[in-house]
Amino acid sequence: MFSLKDKVAVITGARRGIGKGIAERLAYAGADIVISDIDQEDCDKTAQEIADANSIQAIGVKCDVSNKDEVDSLIAKTVEKFGRIDILVNNAGIVKLDSFTEFREEDWNSVLDINLKGAFLCSQAAAKEMKKNNYGKIISIASIAGLVAYPNGSAYCASKAGIINLTREMAVELAGNKINVNAVAPGLVETPMTRFVMQDKEKLNQTLAAIPWNRPGQPSDIANAVQFLASDEADYITGQTLAVDGGWTIQ
Repeated sequence: MFSLKDKVAVITGARRGIGKGIAERLAYAGADIVISDIDQEDCDKTAQEIADANSIQAIGVKCDVSNKDEVDSLIAKTVEKFGRIDILVNNAGIVKLDSFTEFREEDWNSVLDINLKGAFLCSQAAAKEMKKNNYGKIISIASIAGLVAYPNGSAYCASKAGIINLTREMAVELAGNKINVNAVAPGLVETPMTRFVMQDKEKLNQTLAAIPWNRPGQPSDIANAVQFLASDEADYITGQTLAVDGGWTIQ
């Protein structure tokens, strides 16, 4: 069930954290993998680890997702190596926090460029290739910060809310080409990006008190949801955002 055998998947922001967990899970399900991130050496190392562990093919491709030329190169290298692209996971993202009145314009721009513009550019380039085969799965990693307010996170919240509505728009446009577009909205997930929460005992306890499951998520929790949405079993699901947050946003 949820097999991805003979599929080709590109995951951005995949050298560590949630992205790496997703890449590992899709490879375990049988997909060949393209690891994309901003450091070529790290991409190559992660790709080799995943290929060796799962007996699949994997390559690393350096890419700044906010740069159209680099995104186009990422997709071109994928097609050159594997002949097509079946699955795109838009995972690359950054967080910058400050009070709304003090938030700097340059920080706003960098968050929106990576988180939202990056997903747009990658999805656009991938969809052009997917259309050729009348098949594709685009999954973007949003956040519950795109569903509810998060103090000091104006740019991050705006970028993730943008991801959620971009997902809906793409789903409508691309359905005729049999391309499914969905998003996954994680809550608190234990990764290097959330170290500032995990190491602050008071902040962590406050956060866990708001989560019915009373634990942080793990990259594997997000990866399992992505595997399902990337599979043929999810063919009739499109334009949706799946919160994977231990129940945080149902209260």
